[in-house]
Formats: sequence, C-alpha cells, structure tokens
Amino acid sequence: MDKFVWSVRLAKTRSIASTLISKGKIRLNGSTTKPSKEVKLGDEINIVKHTSVFTYRVIQLLDRRIGAKLVADYLIDITPVEELEKFKVYQSNQRVYRDHGTGKPTKKDRRDLDEYLNNWE
Repeated sequence: MDKFVWSVRLAKTRSIASTLISKGKIRLNGSTTKPSKEVKLGDEINIVKHTSVFTYRVIQLLDRRIGAKLVADYLIDITPVEELEKFKVYQSNQRVYRDHGTGKPTKKDRRDLDEYLNNWE
C-alpha cells in the first residue's frame, strides 16, 4: 500500500507513506491496514488531512512512480464536497490566525489574547 500511495504522489516519500499508514492517517477501504498490504482495483484510499478526509478510488494498478500529470489515469478523486469545504475553512483559518513564518506567539501576544477573551463576555 505504501508503494502505491507514494507512486501516485499522495505522499512525498515512501517512508512518509509508511509512517502515515502506521499512524492510521491513510486507510484502505475504511479500515486501518499495514504498509505492505496490496492494493486492488476498486479499492478506496482515505487520507486524513487535519480536519478532512480525502477519498480516492483505484482504477488502475502500477508498478513504478509516475508523473503528476498521469495520476488521473490511476486514481479518481471521490472526496465529498463537504470535506473539501472543511479543508478550505481550515486553510483560511490558519492564514488568518498567524502569518506564515512569524513563529509562535510572544508573551505579550498571549497576554493580549487572554485579555481579549476575558473581556469577550
């Protein structure tokens, strides 16, 4: 399974794919599996990313890594629209919460946030 996930570029490296499968972030047909499990035609692969679950159906098997343009020949994205919306909301919330590269909040930032939240009521 890890080889297929890596081959169709759902994970950057094969070791990352194995780790995600072992942690239960990638499921085969809705249940946890081992990285060595063989993928078959028609299987569904579920990938948990933050708050959303992306779903793909296997339509063709392969024996080597392929280019990004060819992924559509091997997988169909059957992710529900609700899951895509949840992921978009998560991404927008992350951008608003903190600018990229600014690091963790300072002590003053935390105090200001606590004061704001205490005065909310």
